[in-house]
Amino acid sequence: MKVAIIMGSKSDYPVVEKAEKMLDSFGVEYETRIISAHRTPKQAEAFAAGAEEAGFGCIIAAAGKAAHLAGVLAATTPLPVIGLPMKSSTMDGLDSLLSVVQMPKGVPVATVAIDGAENAAILAVQILSAAEPKLRQAVKDFKKKQEEDIIALDREFNENKNK
Repeated sequence: MKVAIIMGSKSDYPVVEKAEKMLDSFGVEYETRIISAHRTPKQAEAFAAGAEEAGFGCIIAAAGKAAHLAGVLAATTPLPVIGLPMKSSTMDGLDSLLSVVQMPKGVPVATVAIDGAENAAILAVQILSAAEPKLRQAVKDFKKKQEEDIIALDREFNENKNK
């Protein structure tokens, strides 16, 4: 299975690219598209309706300001949708976060932090890992490495602090 990354605007790409790099590190295939909930609503609906059949396992939806993209996609697809609120000039992205996270009953959208592209990708990998044991092990290895890195940093910090 692969991940769909849909961004509402090309200006979202510098953040979205971080999600691509994280997916690359797990060896997960993805497709990145620009589809606007407001400017191309028919394309958004068609993409979401056909995403499962196209081999996608989940969708990351990156949008700012009104940030309706994740909700529009989630309304049409049975796949999990991860909302990635983008920092915008308005309210530093708080408007985007609230638009993504405040979904009506029956249309859930998992939501990560403002500009939290890496976590969106990791969550996508975790979702796919429910059906793919190799990915589940990769997630376990990733978490173990994070733990080892912090332990090493702590050790180095305390050794240097006491010199």
